[in-house]
Amino acid sequence: MRTLAIGDVHGCFDALLTLVRLAEIKDDDLVVWLGDYVDRGPDSSKVIQYLNELPNDRNIFLQGNHEIMMKNAAGNLSSMRSWASCGGDATWDSYTCEYGGDNGLEAVPANHWLFIDNLKPYFETETHIFVHASLNADLEMNDQFDDTLFWGDFRSIGPHISGKHVICGHSSQKDGIPKCNENATCIDTWACGSGWLTCLDTDSKRYYQANQSGETKIDWLD
Repeated sequence: MRTLAIGDVHGCFDALLTLVRLAEIKDDDLVVWLGDYVDRGPDSSKVIQYLNELPNDRNIFLQGNHEIMMKNAAGNLSSMRSWASCGGDATWDSYTCEYGGDNGLEAVPANHWLFIDNLKPYFETETHIFVHASLNADLEMNDQFDDTLFWGDFRSIGPHISGKHVICGHSSQKDGIPKCNENATCIDTWACGSGWLTCLDTDSKRYYQANQSGETKIDWLD
């Protein structure tokens, strides 16, 4: 069994499907999704629908800051403007196009909202901690602050008191290459820009990448 982590999808449905095929994800693999499934890319509604149909016994879905912004935007004009300026406009258009109507958030199906509401703040194995953005190295995971978990910076992660290595997204690596140091590995490789969507095998350090054009790459962390 492999433990795989998949970085920030950001509505890049074509890249996601290509990546899943490339990594040849099996029924006994555990897949940890690091959040930011929506915004910026063109197909957030398709991404959420796809993820919502995956089996929960081998897929762990973490919350990202963009899911938080999407939830906050519902019924709040000020938050909606902020969300739109951070790529929420693409999510709005995606749901309007896929499900009809004039209001993209009103078009979001109830089971999509339920999926978003049930996202986890973090996940741990015996060897790794998975978070969306960052963590405070001196705090146990159940004592972490939301601002750090969902909005922090990869570069601020120190050696965690558990001794576990941290896998995160959020801090987009615009050169398309995962960044790894002794404390953490960041696999947000800018899928919604000109980079790649990344899937990391946490044990072998092998990673798989795909982009919206259908191109693929396989490499290993340094």
